[in-house]
Amino acid sequence: MNIHPIRDEQDYKAALRELSAYFDDEPEPGTEDGDRFEVLATLVEAYETRTFPIEAPDPIEAIRFRMEQGELTVKDLVPSIGKPNRVYEVLNGKRSLTIGMIRNLHRNLGIPAESLIGA
Repeated sequence: MNIHPIRDEQDYKAALRELSAYFDDEPEPGTEDGDRFEVLATLVEAYETRTFPIEAPDPIEAIRFRMEQGELTVKDLVPSIGKPNRVYEVLNGKRSLTIGMIRNLHRNLGIPAESLIGA
């Protein structure tokens, strides 16, 4: 099978070239080509995860994104955060989100809790 780890950009590009040929005519699982395809895909995924990590969004940016996405106003956040002045304090970074606010924003607006908790 002659497959090796993806250690650098050159290895990565070579693996992507080889994988792209399989996407046009995906091999049957359990065949030699199918196994090669699966192993290459796993190696590429591991390299991408290591090299191009995706960081969680800032909690306030997640709220602002949801507001923009749903054309929401400060008034729409009142049931989740509290009075308008509290909403402004949160959006301006002067007040942190509480566990209750995080739960409410997740439940009421569908914002992923992971995004609201932050890193």
